[in-house]
Amino acid sequence: MARVLVVDDDAVIRELLVVNLEMEGHEPVTAQDGAEALEAVAACPPDLLLLDVMMPAVSGWQVAEELKADPATAAIPIVLLTARAMEVDVRKGASLGVDRYVTKPFDPIDLMDVCTELLDARGAQEGL
Repeated sequence: MARVLVVDDDAVIRELLVVNLEMEGHEPVTAQDGAEALEAVAACPPDLLLLDVMMPAVSGWQVAEELKADPATAAIPIVLLTARAMEVDVRKGASLGVDRYVTKPFDPIDLMDVCTELLDARGAQEGL
């Protein structure tokens, strides 16, 4: 069972992701904005982060940049979930080191496949 931090300011999307993650046997934890996400990661680093980009105060961009710059959290896979589908945004995500860029609306089944792939890869790297 993997601990997955779901960060989105939209409660409906958070709940959708929680339900899907639970159905896959994972332990979802939620945050409604970037500041809560950083606090949650500091308290108990997740195995994977599903991160919205456009949020009040601390954006997903800022969260990803901070986590990827810190050696203690840089290995946590990050999937950006966003309505921002412009190529410049995809490139920005890549430059920050995020692992996947998924645009909204998304297919929950496809997203769970992405989660499984990233968690399996992380487990293989850690020898799990």
